[in-house]
Amino acid sequence: QVQLVESGGGLVVPGGSLRLSCAASRSINSYDVMGWYRQAPGKQRELVGSTNSISTNYADSVKGRFTVSGDSAKNTVDLQMNGLQLDDTAVYYCYARIRNVVYWGQGIQVTVSS
Repeated sequence: QVQLVESGGGLVVPGGSLRLSCAASRSINSYDVMGWYRQAPGKQRELVGSTNSISTNYADSVKGRFTVSGDSAKNTVDLQMNGLQLDDTAVYYCYARIRNVVYWGQGIQVTVSS
């Protein structure tokens, strides 16, 4: 069974940084894709960034500010968020895909507020 557990969320002021971590129950090398989505109040869930063995991709809104990275020794996929803005406030979800099956973490709140 695949389990994904997020950690590291919280409250941060505009311009600040946070690092989210997603711990996977199996080797991250077994997944085709891993990454992060987010869902702000009243909005649809959107892709933040994803990574596989070939490339890492980001939403235009976070390019240059956010970084997705995997650590196969720890079986984690992290999301480093710098230069946080008010509209980065959302619940962030770790996800992993194996072939056509997508697994989700429980979500973690990130709030950017002054």
